[in-house]
Amino acid sequence: MEHLIQHFRKEEQPFIEQVMNWVREVEDRYAPKLTDFLDPRQRFIVNSIIGQYDTLQMASAGLFNEAERQRMLIYPTYYEPVEEDFQLTVFTIQYPIKFVQLRHPDVLGALLSLGLNRGKFGDIRVDEHHVQFVVANEIAEYVRLHLTGIGKVKVHVESMKETELLLENEEEWLEESHTVSSMRLDVIIATILKVSRQKAQALITGNKVRVNWTERDTVAFELQEGDILSIRGSGRVKILMTEGRTKKDKIRLQVGRLTQKG
Repeated sequence: MEHLIQHFRKEEQPFIEQVMNWVREVEDRYAPKLTDFLDPRQRFIVNSIIGQYDTLQMASAGLFNEAERQRMLIYPTYYEPVEEDFQLTVFTIQYPIKFVQLRHPDVLGALLSLGLNRGKFGDIRVDEHHVQFVVANEIAEYVRLHLTGIGKVKVHVESMKETELLLENEEEWLEESHTVSSMRLDVIIATILKVSRQKAQALITGNKVRVNWTERDTVAFELQEGDILSIRGSGRVKILMTEGRTKKDKIRLQVGRLTQKG
């Protein structure tokens, strides 16, 4: 296990320890362990660790197709998980769409303002006429009762009807190739956004950049394959792979840019 842990960043150690506690809990109780909603990086870490155990398996669910945030179930190999094990509730929001248009940040902010931990609710999907979001069953009734307004808009939260369709993800990753002098955060951002290093550094020190859902303000932070950058105002970028070096010793880099489906 030590050889595995050394591949993760130091600041990820507390989460790794939490995963190890989950493992011990499943082994001691011979019963499944359901996590809160995890982002893709966290699920990658869980997968890497659970993959080392012959006696354990895992599954994940977030209800939406291509859900970014999902709950994971860690369970003994003899256990047969069912959909109900993930304890998920999907809500829809009724509001006066003729007069106002709710956006993803509006809904996210409203849920957080209720005092909810981000791990207790999953993806939020929004289109011109609908808002849908997924929560853990244990907080569903609390959300239904207390989410009565978003900003200045009065809203009504209700469980989604079985006849309603879940909103699809309207985004996809488009691949790009770049050459960079290093894997520093400021270098990567400057190259991908085609801006100066000074502009890239200003974005980072201005708290406008997240790596794997964690805010980063260190310009020399070293990126790795699999990292996902969120740059406020410029969308998301995923470091797909490094493909060796050029004759001038530059790194060949494959990245994905998140864009709206055509």
